[in-house]
Amino acid sequence: MSGKHYKGPEVSCCIKYFIFGFNVIFWFLGIAFLGIGLWAWNEKGVLSNISSITDLGGFDPVWLFLVVGGVMFVLGFAGCIGALRENTFLLRFFSVFLGIIFFLELTAGVLAFVFKDWIKDQLNLFINNNIRAYRDDIDLQNLIDFTQEYWQCCGAFGADDWNLNIYFNCTDSNASRERCGVPFSCCTKDPAEDVINTQCGYDARQKPEVDQQIVIYTKGCVPQFEKWLQDNLTVVAGIFIGIALLQIFGICLAQNLVSDIEAVRASW
Repeated sequence: MSGKHYKGPEVSCCIKYFIFGFNVIFWFLGIAFLGIGLWAWNEKGVLSNISSITDLGGFDPVWLFLVVGGVMFVLGFAGCIGALRENTFLLRFFSVFLGIIFFLELTAGVLAFVFKDWIKDQLNLFINNNIRAYRDDIDLQNLIDFTQEYWQCCGAFGADDWNLNIYFNCTDSNASRERCGVPFSCCTKDPAEDVINTQCGYDARQKPEVDQQIVIYTKGCVPQFEKWLQDNLTVVAGIFIGIALLQIFGICLAQNLVSDIEAVRASW
């Protein structure tokens, strides 16, 4: 046996196993998100009747789990297997895919700043469409209730937006007990109450505006969201910058690993 040692270029084990370990986490998180989304659809009977996906008039929150889970699964798979097997095709795919996501995020941020009035109108339209479908899907209902409770708001620009819903509108033809009311998530909270009163919003909008402010939140979710963004601008900006730096770091590491692999193969 020769005593000579190979002194050519080598693949960095630190970079290789760092990318592998980081993407294993993303891979399993993606599987978990996809599992939750599919389980939720199964509970709602969507998997047994795929055509029912289009029946919901508003936004189905399950799509968030499926889309985010799918992206995380694909990225995690490409990064994990690409690093472990030193597959330059998968590593390049990982870099390009991550770069496209970064570009889309950057574009969305710029467009949101430039066309903020248009974004506000679209957000108003989005919320109102989901108000119409409030009772059609339990996941959508929970999402709207969480939003109104968290931001202490009611409707897109005010409680009267709930006139768009067939159960809460104030028309004479509405025989619902919730007529001229709002969901319980619009109600102001009493810290002394341990049990949520789901009927607290009944007839709330039949009262004078001064009395309404005591019982329910009268500010809309769009202005409350804007206020929340202004109050937490530093935190939100820090999160987005952190995510962007993490993406750039991942792209650089993957490209560095590709260069090492190609240099080793070229030296054979």
